[in-house]
Amino acid sequence: MSIKHEEWMAEHGFSYENEEVKQTRYQIFKDNVQHIERHNQEGKHTYKLGINKFADLTNEEFLAKYARGSVPSFKAPSSNQSSFEYKDMKDVPPSLDWRDHNAVTPIKSQGQCGCCWAFAAVAAIEGIEAIRSGKLTQLSEQHIIDCNEERKGCYRGRTDHAYEFVRKNRGLASDIDYPYTATQGVCANNKPSSLSSKITGFSCVPSSNETALLAAVSNQPVSVNIDPKLLHLYQSGVLTGDCGINLDLHHIVTIVGYGVSENGVDFWLVKNSWGLGWGEDGYVRVQRNIDAKEGMCGIAMFACYPNV
Repeated sequence: MSIKHEEWMAEHGFSYENEEVKQTRYQIFKDNVQHIERHNQEGKHTYKLGINKFADLTNEEFLAKYARGSVPSFKAPSSNQSSFEYKDMKDVPPSLDWRDHNAVTPIKSQGQCGCCWAFAAVAAIEGIEAIRSGKLTQLSEQHIIDCNEERKGCYRGRTDHAYEFVRKNRGLASDIDYPYTATQGVCANNKPSSLSSKITGFSCVPSSNETALLAAVSNQPVSVNIDPKLLHLYQSGVLTGDCGINLDLHHIVTIVGYGVSENGVDFWLVKNSWGLGWGEDGYVRVQRNIDAKEGMCGIAMFACYPNV
């Protein structure tokens, strides 16, 4: 196991400040690997766990670091919050992957900055921009982090604030013109906008309604809040089980599709912002159509999308 830990450290470029810290981390790593092996050997789960870059963190440490970047949104109405225009949709495709329609940019990594809210909003904006214009452009999370009025930066934020910034700013810079730094910097709001469509505001999906969420996702990528408790060591498959709906621990991601697994489990296809080395090349499939109205991990509770 110690050799495996050394190999893992080398793979991820990790080092520790002293031998005592290393031994503490090694014990956590060892416990996690044993948990992963037990889970995968049980043979009763619809998803597998794996050794990823979070493998030397306890689940509590993981949540403290990576579930601090969001605040449940839309508890109060906004003057620029539009009505839900997809409520009368009856026929939606049985499956959809917006990646197949050139509406999803490559997976990114937010690093140590708790700004999942900005990444989720940008992914949704990139999606509707590509759907409307036919042009897929990587847009700048950093522009939102540095310049939005709320200035939450790396310490919790809301996707509606991100959408509002883009609306008021009348555009958003590209990732090339305003690259990501994983810290909150000085606003440089003099970059040209890379949007060909105008973001006019945002809409909320009716809370705890997966049918309404499906209608929205069938038209464009949608940002959602989820409880990340089970995401720590997720590797592949459809996430099922007791996930929880802890609003204090919510993480924000973007639904970019849906479908049915080879085992017949309905799922949401979710784009995350933890890099390619996590999950299914940066994605997680989350069970869809569960008995709880809030959805798996609370995925149906707080969902929104930008309007053009």
